[in-house]
Amino acid sequence: MINSASWADGPLLAFDLETTGTDTVHDRIVTAAVVAIVPGQAPRVRTWLADPGVEIPDGAARVHGITTDHARRHGRDAAEVVADVAEALGESWCASTPLCVFNAPFDLSLLQAELRRHHDRDLDLAGPVVDPRCLDKHLDRYRRGKRTLADLCAHYRVRHDAAHEAAGDALACARLAWRLAKAHPAAIGTRPLAELHRDQVAWHRDQQLALADHLERLAGRATDAAEADQLRHRAAGVRADADGWPVKTAARPVPGGAWPRLEERLSRDLQAWIASAPTTVCRAMPAGADTRAQVTAFYALDHRTRCPETSQCRVLLDLLDRGHVAEARALVADLAAGA
Repeated sequence: MINSASWADGPLLAFDLETTGTDTVHDRIVTAAVVAIVPGQAPRVRTWLADPGVEIPDGAARVHGITTDHARRHGRDAAEVVADVAEALGESWCASTPLCVFNAPFDLSLLQAELRRHHDRDLDLAGPVVDPRCLDKHLDRYRRGKRTLADLCAHYRVRHDAAHEAAGDALACARLAWRLAKAHPAAIGTRPLAELHRDQVAWHRDQQLALADHLERLAGRATDAAEADQLRHRAAGVRADADGWPVKTAARPVPGGAWPRLEERLSRDLQAWIASAPTTVCRAMPAGADTRAQVTAFYALDHRTRCPETSQCRVLLDLLDRGHVAEARALVADLAAGA
């Protein structure tokens, strides 16, 4: 007799963030929702509004409706919110209760960056993750069109209330996970959760590597050199994140989130270093890209794991992590001068 029991029929946990932007290292949490779903009971919805401590760009505010002024007036301290969200996840997330997160590498990586920023600790992955975006891309690889949460809810006829509000998106994600489990019982629904989690790690890697290959083919056909460099740089970033499910292995942000300012202050010296001694620059950065693209890649990579052969990279990133900007600038200047 075939065992038809599905994890989708048991308790589920869902999670969603609305943020200041799309950079998982530098951007901040604005709103968060954790939804606990137990069969036979109404969902327990917990939400938070944070004062992120930085300006909320107009583009982000147009998406989720939270302005800088509103967050400052009504939001709680960001460090408190981050701690509360992590605690709420830890209350129910376990081996038998999966966490449903749409595009998990974004939300979970940003939460991890916030935990590091405010509390100097990593996110505890207390149980399996179910990511409907990853599942859909595996199940229907060649379907054309976008794969946003709204698009997938429409495609699978899943109810999606209050789009771009954290609670509405979290509930929609859980419903979508349930629908995929029921529509594909053998591949998804009755798969042991620990195995399904490992499957998604591999599926995400394959999806990212396929996308990187596609971008590199586009770069090879591009007639404009700047466009080709941009495509190759994007491909390098995608490839670097191939193993980053459900949390990216991103470099640690400096306390206070100062990396964007550090990049601006150091970019000219880094470009001079790259131009003067290209053979000493880390091999993990995109070959053939212009120096500005390589500087961006330098900050995007985790040099502690991806660039073990180049000690200069690790030393420089360690200085930046500790906020020693003057020492970092001096090191880069020495490297550019061939010292």
